[in-house]
Amino acid sequence: MTRAWVVYESMFGNTREVAHAVAEGLRERAQVEVHEVSTATPLPPDLDLLVVGGPTHAFGLSRASTRHDAETKAERPVESSSMGVREWLAGLDDGGVHTAYATFDTRVNHPHLPGSAAKKAARRLRRLGGSACADPESFWVEGTEGPLVDGELERARDWGRELAHP
Repeated sequence: MTRAWVVYESMFGNTREVAHAVAEGLRERAQVEVHEVSTATPLPPDLDLLVVGGPTHAFGLSRASTRHDAETKAERPVESSSMGVREWLAGLDDGGVHTAYATFDTRVNHPHLPGSAAKKAARRLRRLGGSACADPESFWVEGTEGPLVDGELERARDWGRELAHP
């Protein structure tokens, strides 16, 4: 059976919800583990698929400064304040990524807003030696803190199913 990891960064819980929905879709054909980025251990050598997701901040992957800014503006505690996908991927440099990957992001529901955390993460994973099995995917959020736009969780489950059926 295919072994997959879904690693995510989430500020307000929207990206976490998408990560779990993607994992639900993947579970039809894969053994799946979901990891918040600060708790993701080194990649196992027998991993078949790595799915990485995070919120789009300042047109790309979050930085310590953008996470801090989100934390100060939030009306509730944020989830991934200590580490983001950017730092986690930088920590993989030594071992590289020798598996198939897919990336997603959550973005404010404004289709003409430039930048994508998913595209930036995909570029980094490709440089680390991974091979893309899907184009980067964006899931839409209403406003900065959410909630997700209606239908996005079902779309995330469907995307996970597609990833499970190459």
